[in-house]
Amino acid sequence: MSAELDAIFKAYDIRGVYPDQLDESVARRVGNAFVRFTGADRVIVGRDMRPSSEPLSVAFVEGATMAGADVVDLGLASTDMCYFAAGRLDAPAAMFTASHNPARYNDIKLCRAGAAPVGQDTGLAQIKAAVDAGLLERAEETGRTERVDMLAAFAEHVRSFVDVGSLRPLVVVADTANGMGGLVVPAVLDGLPFDLTVLYPELDGTFPNHPADPIQPENLKDLQRAVLDRGADVGLAFDGDADRVFLVDDRGQPVSGSTTTAIVAKALLERHPGETIVHNLIVSKAVPEIVREMGGTPVRTRVGHSFIKQVMAETGAIFGGEHSAHYYFRDNWRADSGSIAALMVLEQLSLAGEPLSELRKPFERYAQSGEINTEVEDPAAVIEKVSAEYRDATQDRLDGLTVDLGDWWFNLRPSNTEPLLRLNLEAPDQAAVEKHTAEVLALVRRG
Repeated sequence: MSAELDAIFKAYDIRGVYPDQLDESVARRVGNAFVRFTGADRVIVGRDMRPSSEPLSVAFVEGATMAGADVVDLGLASTDMCYFAAGRLDAPAAMFTASHNPARYNDIKLCRAGAAPVGQDTGLAQIKAAVDAGLLERAEETGRTERVDMLAAFAEHVRSFVDVGSLRPLVVVADTANGMGGLVVPAVLDGLPFDLTVLYPELDGTFPNHPADPIQPENLKDLQRAVLDRGADVGLAFDGDADRVFLVDDRGQPVSGSTTTAIVAKALLERHPGETIVHNLIVSKAVPEIVREMGGTPVRTRVGHSFIKQVMAETGAIFGGEHSAHYYFRDNWRADSGSIAALMVLEQLSLAGEPLSELRKPFERYAQSGEINTEVEDPAAVIEKVSAEYRDATQDRLDGLTVDLGDWWFNLRPSNTEPLLRLNLEAPDQAAVEKHTAEVLALVRRG
């Protein structure tokens, strides 16, 4: 059983496993162990629209109540709504979702009270050990379950991040890809001066139209077409659990997570001068440049939500952003939210009085490769060989290998779960990106 649990308890939360690994028996033990680990007398449970999410969440609740905790059952929820509940109710939470992964996958995202992360070094190892032991602790008194609808409160919370009076009429298209955005996006934007069209709003965890993975360009095509057909000001593409959002501008062109990070960071620094902004090490160099120009302090971190949240807590940062379109807010218990980021961009469009295709330009100073994955036999050995080839350049090992050659840089880091190396590269223009990407990939593939 331990080997199967190793596949379930990956990296920094329990994610991306097949239902025949994350079955109801395991979910029941996770619920039981989670209560014992947190010592909580109340836990929160949410789930997405996948066919396996409901039975898994039911099993989790059985284990949690068996351990003596009461359960607040959110029912269908987005991940950021579950984090909101963990913050507002000050209780640990479990969210059943596989985010952007295909329908056959499912997993659990766990957080402590106040939406604090549960990482490998902050509880996940202990929970895994308890689950692996196979014991179910029975309290003297079984906990009770209460169904609570927090959608309206969540929508109100999201709207608190903007000046609603500054919003102007905009034509907005949101592609929720049959994911949880179909529930939360209309609620968040209800009553605001937006002409909203939602593509694929029906909650359907089989994803009958296209995968709920907006980082893949092919999954943006329907949104791009709809933006152009409707003459929309902006398109919003949410992933399956709606904690991430990607933008499409008025010309149908995708906007990177780095650009959105810079737009939101600038907006927050205008209101809160001198604050700290956290960014992971694969965002564009434009992000820390803009933060400094705005009088803020940029802080660079490893990739991953546990690291971002930890550094935000240590530095008191007001905001954190990742190139993968996760956006974290101090006033959201340092949790990420696609809905908050989307509404803040809509506010910036309202204030700017210019299309997103123009608004984005000052934030896009360099060209990027995007993340390129290469399967290799020994990722660590390949990283050392690449490092040796660039021994005269500035290097660091914060997360994998980052090499800075002045006018261009790249990061090469291993996957936590597969024999892959992930390359992200940035240069002054697309021609330089293509040249240097080919150069680095040749070294990687040569091994």
